[in-house]
Amino acid sequence: MRIAGLLFATFLLACATGGAWAQTQTTEALAPRIGVVTMGPGEVFWERFGHDAIVVQEPGSGQATSYNFGFFDMAEDGFIKRFVKGQMQYMLVALPLEQDLAYYREVGRGASIQWLNLDPAQAHQLAADLAENAKPENARYRYDYYTDNCATRVRDALDRALGGQLRRQLEVRSSGDTYRSESLRLASPAPWMWLGFDLGLGPRGDRPLSRWEQAFLPRRLADDLRDAKRADGRPLVFEEIELLPQQVAAEPRESPRRLWPWLLGGIATAMLILIAARRMPRTLAGIALPFWLACGVLGLILALGWAFTDHVALWANRNLLLLSPLCLLLLPGGFALLRGRRPSPRFRALLIAIALLAALACLPLWLQVLPQRNGYWIALLLPIHAAFAWAYRRPSR
Repeated sequence: MRIAGLLFATFLLACATGGAWAQTQTTEALAPRIGVVTMGPGEVFWERFGHDAIVVQEPGSGQATSYNFGFFDMAEDGFIKRFVKGQMQYMLVALPLEQDLAYYREVGRGASIQWLNLDPAQAHQLAADLAENAKPENARYRYDYYTDNCATRVRDALDRALGGQLRRQLEVRSSGDTYRSESLRLASPAPWMWLGFDLGLGPRGDRPLSRWEQAFLPRRLADDLRDAKRADGRPLVFEEIELLPQQVAAEPRESPRRLWPWLLGGIATAMLILIAARRMPRTLAGIALPFWLACGVLGLILALGWAFTDHVALWANRNLLLLSPLCLLLLPGGFALLRGRRPSPRFRALLIAIALLAALACLPLWLQVLPQRNGYWIALLLPIHAAFAWAYRRPSR
């Protein structure tokens, strides 16, 4: 009897263990497969920084859904106004992966997918959170170019699924890159875009970024996922597959900028101004007018962006000392010089004030107070402003 009872208990234990094992196997088999698809840069200016999305592949059916945080509608009411004020809204859209990739295939942008090694519970929770987030009432979010964009939304969703493990690994690492250096590198194929970033970014753009912050770029996030570990030490990415080849130009590498060409250009231009002031004063006035107009308009944009928009990357921009809106007040005197007439005494006082403001831009750079890396623009523009102030220090003959 004892032997029979022991055998019966063993049988029950085996059934229970087998049932638990089978249930675990079933849960793992039914868990969705999670991946991150990263798209290469495009040729349109808003595509220069690349893109990414989270892919959820359902078990059994193999159907893959792309959760894409990068959708916006330029035709919606008030879009331009919100864009100018820094209050633009993007939305999360769930669509079949093949449908999402169709555009990138058409324009020649590459795409690769990283399949992630998540626990079944993590995969289920992430899939459920994304499905809830993609509902129309939850899909919209306040977009910020650097701190809340399509890549940071992907990063944050993965970090929540991993219980903060991703952030803990990336916050303690830095490559020394900044918002400015990364923006200029990726915008370099379009000179006007490069110029806009370099003049427009204030000191906030020059703070060294952690790898967590640098994941505002899809390619940087993909690189960090490749090196990331799970809590148990296993790699987070278990498979990486190229879906589409990159047929347009890939991301450019950063090219170092040297100060001396800028300084040489500023000094050479200043010397030409002083020579022209003696020999060709009216020609010089014709050249000075568009220069003062450009400086004044750019300075006005920077001032208005700081005062009236939520574009925090523009705030406290010290290029305002080099591109002063006061330059607009020089235009009447410039037109007087162009007609061979003597400008008012206020004209000469404004020239001196503008030159002094440009010189003042050197002070925070020297003191390293919230440094803004605009030494190149100081080297170029300060000699020019000083030359105009010297050339018109006395009334015209």
